[in-house]
Amino acid sequence: MNNYVKILGLFVIAFIVNAIAPTFLGHIGHLDGAEASIASALWCLGLFFIFGWSCSRLAEGTIFPSFTLQLLIGIVLHDALAPLSVQLVLAVVVCTSLAAIILKSGGDEIERADFAKIAFPTAMIAVIGFLITFFVMFVILMALGLDSKTSALLSAIIGSTDPAALIPTLKQLVFKEEYKRITGLSVAESALNDAVGAIFTASIATMILGGVNVDSLANLSTGLFSGDNLTHLAQQFLFGTIAGIIGWGVMYLYEKYKSDHHASGADEAKYDFAIILAVPLVTFLLAQSIHGNGFLAAFVAGLLANFNHSAEHFHGQLHNLETQIESIAKPTIFMMVGPFVALADLADTALLGLAVAFLFMFVARPIAVMISLLPTNITTREKLFMCVVRETGVIPVVLAVITVSQFPDLKLLMPLTAWTVIWTLTFLPAITPWWSRKLEMVE
Repeated sequence: MNNYVKILGLFVIAFIVNAIAPTFLGHIGHLDGAEASIASALWCLGLFFIFGWSCSRLAEGTIFPSFTLQLLIGIVLHDALAPLSVQLVLAVVVCTSLAAIILKSGGDEIERADFAKIAFPTAMIAVIGFLITFFVMFVILMALGLDSKTSALLSAIIGSTDPAALIPTLKQLVFKEEYKRITGLSVAESALNDAVGAIFTASIATMILGGVNVDSLANLSTGLFSGDNLTHLAQQFLFGTIAGIIGWGVMYLYEKYKSDHHASGADEAKYDFAIILAVPLVTFLLAQSIHGNGFLAAFVAGLLANFNHSAEHFHGQLHNLETQIESIAKPTIFMMVGPFVALADLADTALLGLAVAFLFMFVARPIAVMISLLPTNITTREKLFMCVVRETGVIPVVLAVITVSQFPDLKLLMPLTAWTVIWTLTFLPAITPWWSRKLEMVE
């Protein structure tokens, strides 16, 4: 109970900071151009770090995931984070860079040999399942009264899963021997699906910007499966994969170098961590430069390199990376919703957001799982478990920020993304342990 009181206190502090922020930002706005930009950027970074850490700390022992608190705190700090809504390019660059690092880490999380065993069902649910989710949600959102552009983009954005809350949840469960592969399948789907979601979201945005008619399911399908768009999608997948393989090659050389010149953990920590951060960023850049998808490239590089299943002298670096992601990258991305969504926007869309999130979780997800996994050897019990493993999180937020920068007139896009993230990150991890026991899949 004590932590719940502290969480309430943290929100009160956030309200106070947000109330006085316009006066402070107005003051630093009178500084010289460069000084004003530096001051406002440092102000926002300070809020991200302090409130992000506080949310993570106070969420321990409560029913609230830290990610949900960080997202809500970011929205409460809407006025305080206003400089980022003006500097859209900065927000997009920060989110994209951090997402590339997270996706590379997602590839690290999966044992390469284990992935090979579940590659087919993973590809089916991550690719075919994404398409099914996309089309089902498009129909649902149109039926709820949303315009076609918002429906198409939102369906693509929230189609990405996220292992952020999933991995900690699965680590609490001890699956019976015959169901142990479900953990790998869940994490692998989340990581690969993020890259697929990024590719399709970019494709839908390009279609709309190019004037393609998306006013109906038929028109959307025609545009999506046109020759030009399929060529574009194939190019994104192919060149993204090639860039990822090149990134893996760089990490293989680095791994070989470390094996040949093995140093103590203390020496290793001085400067080698820069390589772990640089590889996904440079891999992303390479993919973009050859017209591939950077998110897919970062994931492929991490999956093939498999650092966390490699020699022991990498464990310290990867622990450091995981710490940085949890303490800096994820809080920053979740709180990045704040500059684009005011608390009033969240309140105005509360019922619609609830409807979108629950139809997404309990209609679109089960349909996608059952259909996409039909040709696989995944059992009915495992499919039923997969139906409730469907959190959205970091990557959908990143995609929403990028998309809003392209379509600032679509006012419902960010609030509804926020509601979907809030509900899926809060509700699904809470029922997953109960559901796995109900299905008699755990010890």
